[in-house]
Amino acid sequence: MKELPKTYEPKDVETRLYQFWSDNGYFHTKRDPDKKPFTIVMPPPNVTGQLHMGHAMDAAMQDVLTRYKRMQGYAALWVPGVDHAGIATQIKVEERLRVEEGLTRYDLGREKFLERVWQWKDKYEARITGQLKKLGASCDWSRQRFTFDEGCSKAVREVFVRLYEKGLIYRGNRIINWCPKCRT
Repeated sequence: MKELPKTYEPKDVETRLYQFWSDNGYFHTKRDPDKKPFTIVMPPPNVTGQLHMGHAMDAAMQDVLTRYKRMQGYAALWVPGVDHAGIATQIKVEERLRVEEGLTRYDLGREKFLERVWQWKDKYEARITGQLKKLGASCDWSRQRFTFDEGCSKAVREVFVRLYEKGLIYRGNRIINWCPKCRT
């Protein structure tokens, strides 16, 4: 008989258990006509750094609801994602450039600056996803989305066109969501 340690060490248990759940598809949901669907789409955290306590609390509540619905027999799906947070991400990348290299986005030029932004996105998307997994988030990771994924971007454009065609939004010569400091 194996003796239990005097104190609980999460690192000895949680990573291995989470990997087992993921490897065995416990968070993946398929359409099942015999089950009522239940879906939560994660409000995507911005790729501007790392998660904070507010994200952890929000993720914990969504996870509890999703797991509870699974236990009730629903085809429960929690869809994860991250958001590009355009201006906020640009500010973070520009700040890093200025502090670490003494450069501006103008020094790099558009193409090189965009490369840096995508490198930033890749790094922090991976960090955020890893943090959510460490929290034990029971998301269906095979369905993870980024707000600039082609399907997401296309859906947003289609919705804006439909809203415009219905007269619910309009286009005019106005400065909206413009940052005079960043000139974006």
